[in-house]
Amino acid sequence: MKKFNPILISAGEPNSIFTEILIKSLKKKKYKSPIILLISKKVFLLQIKKLKLKYPFQFLNINDLKKKIPNNKKLNIINIDYNVSKAFEKISSKSNKYIEECFKTAINLMNLGLTNKFINGPLSKKYFLKNKFLGITEYLAKRSKSKNYAMLIYNKNLSVSPITTHLPIKHVTKKITKKTIIEKILLLNNFYIKHFKFKPKIAVTGINPHCESISHFDEDKKILTPAITFLKKNINITGPISADTAFLKKNRKKFDLIVGMYHDQVLGPMKTLFEYNATNITIGLPFLRLSPDHGPNESMMGKNISNPQSLIECLKFLDN
Repeated sequence: MKKFNPILISAGEPNSIFTEILIKSLKKKKYKSPIILLISKKVFLLQIKKLKLKYPFQFLNINDLKKKIPNNKKLNIINIDYNVSKAFEKISSKSNKYIEECFKTAINLMNLGLTNKFINGPLSKKYFLKNKFLGITEYLAKRSKSKNYAMLIYNKNLSVSPITTHLPIKHVTKKITKKTIIEKILLLNNFYIKHFKFKPKIAVTGINPHCESISHFDEDKKILTPAITFLKKNINITGPISADTAFLKKNRKKFDLIVGMYHDQVLGPMKTLFEYNATNITIGLPFLRLSPDHGPNESMMGKNISNPQSLIECLKFLDN
């Protein structure tokens, strides 16, 4: 298969705002990279009609990818069969096989050398993952046989990464180990060096309020401090620092990346600061996977009022 490094997109949950924000993203900015969308032809046509969205597109089959795509001025669509009669339905398990086929096709195309740039649209973890995976980060790591990976919520001014992802808070301390912290921070540091050409200034938040514990075991002293001491040999790293002050303006200006111990510890402040101006990047996979930093947003689907900024940031990041 001829490699021309397009951006490959899996549309994700069909009952979502994704078609809307994709067309808005393409109309707002021109991209150098050809864009290939894996989506149901029926879903796409019904949704653009309902939303009254217009953008040039063409349908291709996988054999067409053996030759050069004519240009990057059209949205190139590969149909993944999914039978529907109306543009939007209630989110349910009905779409699971369709979403799975989209991911399977995308991974197969990347394994064939089509590209290493991948975006997936938002989906419902409740219905699609069925408690088998903590999130799409873990799902794609399993599908691509990746052992060491990390979630990075990226903004050029400040990014965050949780050591544990979509994990109930009562289980977090069981998953915080010196080995995990070291592996993930090394991965994040190397990603910055490779893609941004500089060593990031990294802060690591403590797991307990004020980095203090009243129990018999203090994770901040026994686990975090030794891990950070080890990493200081080669990485510009500070911590553990108290999570309740890490995002104060005078503090966050000192860092490129804040690594937290659990999901909401760093994603809550991140979304408060930047709202939609951030992208979800999974690092450590054989390909570069990005996703808008929000869900399907069922309450807004079909209304044509959704903000495409997070998807625009994804496309801009991969457009090279």
